[in-house]
Amino acid sequence: MELNNDIEVNAGVEEVWAAFNDVERIAPCLPGAQLQEIEGDEYRGIVKVKVGPITTQYKGKATFEERDKDNWKVVIKGDGRDTRGAGNASALITATLDPKSDDVTGVSVSTDLTITGKVAQFGRGAIADVSTKLMGQFAENLEQLLEEGDDEEAAADDSGPAHAAPAAATAASSSTGVRTIDSPEAEAVDLLEVAGTPVLKRVAVPLAIIFVLIVLRRLLRDD
Repeated sequence: MELNNDIEVNAGVEEVWAAFNDVERIAPCLPGAQLQEIEGDEYRGIVKVKVGPITTQYKGKATFEERDKDNWKVVIKGDGRDTRGAGNASALITATLDPKSDDVTGVSVSTDLTITGKVAQFGRGAIADVSTKLMGQFAENLEQLLEEGDDEEAAADDSGPAHAAPAAATAASSSTGVRTIDSPEAEAVDLLEVAGTPVLKRVAVPLAIIFVLIVLRRLLRDD
C-alpha cells in the first residue's frame, strides 16, 4: 500500500536535511523506534508496536537508496520481521524537503509499505490514519531535537572552547566493524491509542477474537 504524508518542521531546510541524513540522531524521533547497530551504510534496530493487549516487535535494517541534496530528496529502504515470526514489513520511504521560509521546512513523505501479520488486520484506511498521526508526532519530536541542538551550540559558544562540555558517548565500536548504539529502550506505540475511537470500532471484533485465542492457548499450555 502507498501512504502519503505532509508535515511542516519549524526549522531551516539545511538543519532538517542534516537531521534526515543522520540516522543515529533522528531515529529516536520516530515513535516506537530504537537504533541498535550501525555497520557501514546499514542501520539495524527495532520498532515496537502495540495493538491493545498484543505487543509486536519488528527487528530489521534500513539503508539509504538515494541522497539528492540538489533536490532535497532522500530515499530509504527498510525491512523488518516480527521477532515471533508472525509477520514482516518492508517499506520504501521517499522524503522530499521544501523550504517554505528560512525557518519552516515542508516535508513530503511517500511510503510504499508491505506488511503482514497482526498489524495488517487494520486495513489500509486505518493504517493511513495511524501513519498521519505518527508523522505528526515525528515532526514535533524533530522540532524539539533541532531546538535542543541549537541551545547546546549556543551554550558551547558562550562557554568557549576551553570550557565546552565533552559530547556524550552514544556508540561503541567492535572489531567486526559493527557499532553498537547505546540508546534508551523504545516504548511501544499503542496503535489503538494513536488511532482513536473510529479505528477502535473497526478492529474491536478481530482484536477480541485474537485476545480470546491467546487466553485459550495459555490455558491449554498450563493444562
